[in-house]
Amino acid sequence: MSLQVANEAESYEAIRSWLEQRCAIHYPEHKRDLLRQRLQRVQRAFGLPMLHDLARKVTLEQTHDVQLAVIHVASTNHTYFYREKDVLEFFRREVLPLLATRNEIRLWSAACSTGDEVYTLAIMIAETLGMDALRRTHILGTDISAPVIEQAETGVYSARHLEQVPSFIRQKYMRPVGIEQFQIVPEILAACTFRRMNLKTPDLPFRKPFQAVFCRNVLYYFAVEDQINVVNSIARVTEPGGWLFTSVTESVRDLSSLWTPVASGICVKSKGIA
Repeated sequence: MSLQVANEAESYEAIRSWLEQRCAIHYPEHKRDLLRQRLQRVQRAFGLPMLHDLARKVTLEQTHDVQLAVIHVASTNHTYFYREKDVLEFFRREVLPLLATRNEIRLWSAACSTGDEVYTLAIMIAETLGMDALRRTHILGTDISAPVIEQAETGVYSARHLEQVPSFIRQKYMRPVGIEQFQIVPEILAACTFRRMNLKTPDLPFRKPFQAVFCRNVLYYFAVEDQINVVNSIARVTEPGGWLFTSVTESVRDLSSLWTPVASGICVKSKGIA
């Protein structure tokens, strides 16, 4: 193996290991080409011709803006409104009636990407429980990627994100702001807050518990040990009897005894666990 190839392989492994340790983002061997393609975007953006130049910036020099760019491209940010409608229908039918009389409705969308899920939940509350309930609602969206959080805060989306949105919902809760661009109305925006956060943080910084947490299409990017830590951390900030929504392709059955599966992608926290 030539020195250049060795450096390439070692540099890739250094970045891959850094991502897993820093963010719990796990890229197995069969996803090597995918991560390599994404890292090339960062190399082009910062004028770094070789992968070892990028690895040096990330791991040795710890250049903050380069690190953030690597995190951004490594995390998957493809999302849209009303994703996985069966899960959302369960939330509307089974969970929202339980929250209708609460003084405060607290939801968390972990790894929220551009905020599509956050605003979807707010719209569902407005439609199902009414605007009075929405004014008692606080929905937090967090993501490790700063650019997607900044985009989420604008509440502006292209038509591509809204393909699953019924036309009457779009007319009621979104306003045209440009060619094929729509902005969420202020009443919905007011119920939603966005923050940058790493799910690998051992002690999640929340003073009040959530009644439901959405962590969808996230866990399968983590190694098993990190999956266990994340679902247990979420349980600690969810009230007894609260809900965890994952993707229909993700199961926490073998990860934690704190959650009881009730349907595909849906778990409830035991009421006997604080």
